[in-house]
Order: sequence, then C-alpha cells, then structure tokens
Amino acid sequence: MIKLRPADITDLELLRHWDQQPHVIAADPSDDWEWETELLNNPDWREQLIAELNGRPIGFIQIIDPAREESRYWGEIEEGYRAIDIWIGEASDLGKGYGSQMMKLAIEKCFTNKEVKTILIDPLASNTDAHRFYERLGFRFLEERRFGEDVCLVYRLKREDWE
Repeated sequence: MIKLRPADITDLELLRHWDQQPHVIAADPSDDWEWETELLNNPDWREQLIAELNGRPIGFIQIIDPAREESRYWGEIEEGYRAIDIWIGEASDLGKGYGSQMMKLAIEKCFTNKEVKTILIDPLASNTDAHRFYERLGFRFLEERRFGEDVCLVYRLKREDWE
C-alpha cells in the first residue's frame, strides 16, 4: 500500500540520490531542486511529499498552487489550479503501477479542496511514455509550451473529468 508523507530534511540524501538516476535526469534534465534549502522551506502554496510503499520510500510528489508560487513558473494564472511534479526514485520500481497509485493519491489530495477545478502537468515534449501515462489517468493535452530551456506538453485534468 502506498502512502504519502511530507518530505523533510531527513530525506535530503535520498532525494539527492534519486536526482542522479538516469531515468530521473531524462525526465527533468534542467532543474536544480535546491533540496538543502527547499526541504526547510514550507510555504503554504506547496506540498513536497515522499511516497512510501509499506514504509519504503519509492518516489516524490510536489503539488503547488501555481497562482501563488513564487517563481511564477506557470506565469499569470487564475486561482483554482494545482500543478503536480512526480517521479519514481529507483528504476527497479518503474513499471509496477506505483506511479499510477501515487498520481491518484495526489489528484485526490488536490480535489479535496473544493476550490481546485483543474490540475496541470508539464512533461517534456520528448517524454512520450509520460504523455501516455497522464492520458491514461484522464489528463487532456492543452498546449506545447517552453519553460526555460525545456519544451513541454501541458496537460490538464478538470475536476468534472476526474469525478
């Protein structure tokens, strides 16, 4: 059974290790998550979560409110949205359905807030496996967009499509 718990500074070495895994680098090549700082910073517009399978850490999820997020990564955006980042830490845990379970928990967490109407994700345009993964979960393609150096496909999941 997979459960989500808040990430904290005790997860620093684990997250650094996961950041060095080839499949994680391939999905997120440009970002420096600045774990040393961010694990100590808990703004009310963000949740950083560790997914555990029977107590064993297997992945990471970040949920943000893009209207309130400080870097303005998503640009100007109205209230009622959430954005999710997700990855499985070890390659040996890929392809076992853990990512789907993690995403379902994250989606439920987002939509627990009745004001949230849409969830956004932004996999790299080149990551066709991720596109299929999100489409299976009900996300719909919205647009191609450049975020810094990365060309991404933006997908959205509306509350009414999830329900």
